[in-house]
Amino acid sequence: MLKIVKTSILIATASFIYTGQAQADVNDALQNICTIVQADDKSELRKKMKLVESDFRLKLQDYYTGVSCGGESLIRTAFKSNAVESGTLLVKKMPKSQLNAPEGDGKTLRAWVSENGFMDSPIASVLNERI
Repeated sequence: MLKIVKTSILIATASFIYTGQAQADVNDALQNICTIVQADDKSELRKKMKLVESDFRLKLQDYYTGVSCGGESLIRTAFKSNAVESGTLLVKKMPKSQLNAPEGDGKTLRAWVSENGFMDSPIASVLNERI
């Protein structure tokens, strides 16, 4: 009976350590995604998204809310940086339901775009087509 308890404690401890390492690895993999979006490097962004999907089985919608670029989401960062290609890719990869959902500040993406005067942006036209 004591061996079973020791074994189960060992397995539980190992799983917690592994989970912590996996979380750190995802953060490491996504570390420079803000820079990639700001630089409007669509091919590098696509590679980064594909790497995270293949290595960690996470799609954009799974980690989108957890990534903050100076307090803004990835799509908002693309708008501010005038990163048309990256922003368009992000909008096309996000599910419509999440594009309509309020972000951290309680505003939907469409409301934020309108308030900040980005309605003329090509990203806004892609966003409006998707919504």
